[in-house]
Amino acid sequence: MMTFIQIVYFITAVFFIIGLKQMSHPSTAKRGIVWAGYAMLAAVIVTFAWPGLSNFFLIILGILIGGGAAWVIAKKVAMTDMPQMVAIYNGMGGGAAGAIAAVELLRHVGGHGEMTMGLLVLALIGGLIGAISFSGSMVAFAKLQGLINSRAVTFPMQQPINMAVLALALVFALMYLFGLQNTAVVTWFFLLTLLFGVMMTIPIGGGDMPVVISLYNAFTGLAVAFEGFAIGNPAMIIAGTVVGAAGTLLTLLMAKAMNRSIYSVLFGAFGAVEQEGGEIAGSLKPMDPEDAASVMAFANKVIIVPGYGMAVAQAQQKVKELMEELEKRGVEVKFAVHPVAGRMPGHMNVLLAEAGIPYEKLYDLEEINPDFETADVALVIGANDVVNPAARRKGSPLYGMPILDVDKAKQVFVLKRGRGKGFAGIENELFYADNTNMVYGDAADSLNKMVQAIKNL
Repeated sequence: MMTFIQIVYFITAVFFIIGLKQMSHPSTAKRGIVWAGYAMLAAVIVTFAWPGLSNFFLIILGILIGGGAAWVIAKKVAMTDMPQMVAIYNGMGGGAAGAIAAVELLRHVGGHGEMTMGLLVLALIGGLIGAISFSGSMVAFAKLQGLINSRAVTFPMQQPINMAVLALALVFALMYLFGLQNTAVVTWFFLLTLLFGVMMTIPIGGGDMPVVISLYNAFTGLAVAFEGFAIGNPAMIIAGTVVGAAGTLLTLLMAKAMNRSIYSVLFGAFGAVEQEGGEIAGSLKPMDPEDAASVMAFANKVIIVPGYGMAVAQAQQKVKELMEELEKRGVEVKFAVHPVAGRMPGHMNVLLAEAGIPYEKLYDLEEINPDFETADVALVIGANDVVNPAARRKGSPLYGMPILDVDKAKQVFVLKRGRGKGFAGIENELFYADNTNMVYGDAADSLNKMVQAIKNL
């Protein structure tokens, strides 16, 4: 039976890797997710045949409750709230790994577990990473959901205090390893690691959330892998390693897209204080949607730049209608998608794909930036920091961050609900440029007016 289980685990791991590869392109991403999902289902089912497994009623009850809740929530969640869902579900994965570590460590305390020093070390490392991922992801969820301040929260001596909490948690881990194995030590170890996860995340602002979500995803994978080693489960080892590796790579890519180091994301407290406005030359120039539509209707090339504001307004379908009306008039339409647009990696790509916009029309930053100089119109829908020319100016907090060269288009229209700043809390110099007009209001409503205006021409 164990041989059969191990074979199924191996096949499952292969499908995880194939599924991950297929997720690299929108045309195959859905298939990859489905295959990986069925592989996970097979791994769960075969685990019931594990020799010595008991408490079947509690296991099945947990699966029904957790699976049922996840099914309902996933069916109802809006695409605008997808980053929050990813954060909280990722945190649950880390919490599960931490819980496995806690159970194994307590079993060892009670004399029911037979773990070598090496396995105890792996269990403690997995528990540490899993607990940090859990509490940190919960804070990330609360920031994205607006339950707490989304900006970086700082206080005097913050980093030394954080390091002291982590060091104290490691002291309890060493105490456990070298003989003081009791429930109190295990309890304090996990309380301190959970506290460190919270304290590690509160000084990270909303602008860095895409990187943080990806980082905690990697943490969860590593925690699962370590716990797989500790309890001798190959499926957990392979799946956790794949998730950890993919999450780490994505984290590095996200940081590179922002031209910032992981250290500066975690410890830079970016966005803790909003930049004061009033120092930018130029003025905000409002324009009606109908007038902007008339300009686009007679353009040769229009580049649309989606941002989180489009997601909030659920305007992706209206964007598609605008694209279709412009193309009927012979206008070339392209989409420029910044790597960190939205609140999680790939957020804009998913929204545009949901609306049925062909993937071939989506271009990343390096591909599309040369096109802005030849574009008649750049239409920015709810994007902010990723189009801010301040990133090219020394002295700006955004300096060095790769941006979309929207300001180089002949005419720029910015759809924006109000005059607020982006996640980074920095005034956008694009909005004050001579070639920029602001179209204020709900993005879906403004786009609808644009579509109707073009139809009426």
